[in-house]
Amino acid sequence: MDNLEPLRYPVGRAPREKGPSSASDRAGLIEILERAPGGMRSLAAGLGDAQLDTPYRPDGWTIRQVIHHVPDSHMNAYLRMKLAVTEDAPAIKTYEEGLWAELPEAKSAPIAMSLDLLDALHRRWTAFLRALPDAAFAQAFTHPQFGPVTVDEALRMYAWHCRHHTAHVQLVVGSTQSK
Repeated sequence: MDNLEPLRYPVGRAPREKGPSSASDRAGLIEILERAPGGMRSLAAGLGDAQLDTPYRPDGWTIRQVIHHVPDSHMNAYLRMKLAVTEDAPAIKTYEEGLWAELPEAKSAPIAMSLDLLDALHRRWTAFLRALPDAAFAQAFTHPQFGPVTVDEALRMYAWHCRHHTAHVQLVVGSTQSK
């Protein structure tokens, strides 16, 4: 483990757990998705440009890039899950998230637009997930690197993703408040 590991993965590395979730575990994961936009908005409230343009680790993204990245990533996840439950193990396409984070709007646009998008997306996403029958969580999409990924597995990964990037914002908020 390198000395940047706690900054890269402040909540640990992403889970790659196979198998179904219990109904209560699934409900807890969906609740994490539901709370994430409000948590991110609360942390970002009152941050100025200097704080937003602070990287959460050396050679890492800025908080502004992180906040713009989360809805980009979650839109992809939402669509992948919908594809999984409406098609037979569809092959999904990855995207170059590092390049997306370097696009002009990700580096300089106001974060309010991404926080608003995240809020609307998560309301829709959690409504979709809560309405699914249990059997739908076993349906999968096919990822070019990971192979078949069930909706349950993707839900675990994206609940982690919410916690992961919220912790990145907390790192900067905590370090700038203590100065």
